[in-house]
Amino acid sequence: MAMSAATSHSLLLKNPNNPLKPTTTTTQIATFPTTLSRPTTNQKPPISITCSSAPAAATTTPLQTLPSTSSDRVFNFAAGPATLPENVLLKAQSELYNWRGSGMSVMEMSHRGKEFLSIIQKAESDLRILLNISSDYAVLFLQGGATTQFAAIPLNLCQPDDTVDYIVTGSWSDKAYKEAARFSKPNVIWTGKSEKYTKIPSFDSLQQSPHAKYLHICANETIHGVEFKDYPKPNNPNTILIADMSSNFCSKPVDVSKFGLIYAGAQKNVGPSGVTIVIIRKDLIGNAQPITPIMLDYKIHAENNSLYNTPPCFGIYMCGLVFEDLLAQGGLVEVEKNNQKKAKILYDAIDVSNGFYRCPVDKSVRSLMNVPFTLEKSELEAEFIKEAAKEKMLQLKGHRSVGGMRASIYNAMPYAGVEKLVAFMKDFQARHG
Repeated sequence: MAMSAATSHSLLLKNPNNPLKPTTTTTQIATFPTTLSRPTTNQKPPISITCSSAPAAATTTPLQTLPSTSSDRVFNFAAGPATLPENVLLKAQSELYNWRGSGMSVMEMSHRGKEFLSIIQKAESDLRILLNISSDYAVLFLQGGATTQFAAIPLNLCQPDDTVDYIVTGSWSDKAYKEAARFSKPNVIWTGKSEKYTKIPSFDSLQQSPHAKYLHICANETIHGVEFKDYPKPNNPNTILIADMSSNFCSKPVDVSKFGLIYAGAQKNVGPSGVTIVIIRKDLIGNAQPITPIMLDYKIHAENNSLYNTPPCFGIYMCGLVFEDLLAQGGLVEVEKNNQKKAKILYDAIDVSNGFYRCPVDKSVRSLMNVPFTLEKSELEAEFIKEAAKEKMLQLKGHRSVGGMRASIYNAMPYAGVEKLVAFMKDFQARHG
């Protein structure tokens, strides 16, 4: 028999009249129920990903066949942690209690056991297919967010007196530059700060340092909504290109061979927070500064296949489900087409509003992922956000450093969500214009 939701417990309190003699009182404390319903195997067949090293009991059910509960969901326009694909969430739910007949959840597995090894190996394999990553590159699943990589990159790739170049197109590339100053000699070869980070420079005009160890960019600035549509080429053939792709990772095809290193926090496009993915050319590994903490040394993680210590196991599992889903959609070429379609209707709605809505970013470099905009009547912005929330469209408030609104429309944001936002924007303008 299950216990009631509240159970009486006696507490011993100090007696004000006699401190040595406690006073007994009774209070009601909510308790966790002692009986929980468990999923039964005769209700639904197990759902799994095809993997050569998965347990023999595993079967495969395509992600698309899972039931939708979209009526229970909001449209989450948050910049990160961000919305995840419904079918991925439902699959994770179905496997949460007992992963493919293993008798345990992914959250309970040994990171060195055969079950989890099959998960991380398949996640890496699918990511390599998605981005066409050659064997010349290592793929690392790390922790600490992209911000930790701001320090790890100079520590691993240069010495304290080495020059490195940074193009600063927003808050994140600025933070990366400032952190690099602790471990190298960074040089800002271009900054968009004076124009409030609304542009990306012409690459031909860049005055690169002749002996820079690397050239660093942020491929998509989450806060300011500025995205590189092409990538600069270092003038020196020995200078490597590095990109923070946190907020547009796996949103479109990328020629990985142009880069020495790509890094990304997972919580925008490919998974929950807690996983950081690093793609690094193998010949760049193994030259870390002596002061480099062992957990920031790429060589340690590469030699141990991202298993030097306990990795963010469940987050890696979720990334693997997302990678499988992206492949099922036809790969990143098709994913980019969907993202372009979503971004177009939103930017069009802003541009045809006769100034009621405004996007400050230069049209040639507008992000497909993060769309910042303001209202001509700024006093209406709070009302816009409040009314949108009532319509189940959340997290539209702009970053605190910028203000206004921001709609993050990552891979997992359905077209219907952007359609609904555009319809709301038109209605809001009709009522307040």
